[in-house]
Amino acid sequence: MNHVVVQEELLTKCNEIAGKIISKSSVAIASAIRSVNANYVDGVNGFDTEINEFGKCFGTADFKEGTTAFLEKRKANFPGK
Repeated sequence: MNHVVVQEELLTKCNEIAGKIISKSSVAIASAIRSVNANYVDGVNGFDTEINEFGKCFGTADFKEGTTAFLEKRKANFPGK
């Protein structure tokens, strides 16, 4: 999602977005960053990296917690948060 704000609201908006990001699984965040960065490496297929990183997230404690929280209709409590 893109946002456009006046300069006076920029830092507030950035903090809001950062707060949403850090509330998510650190495993998933790290995978997303590796996927995006792979696009900038010559000879590396970013799409393949994304598929592999997505697959690695399955079976992790964060995946189990996120899925359980969703099914129990509660906020996920990821380790390390």
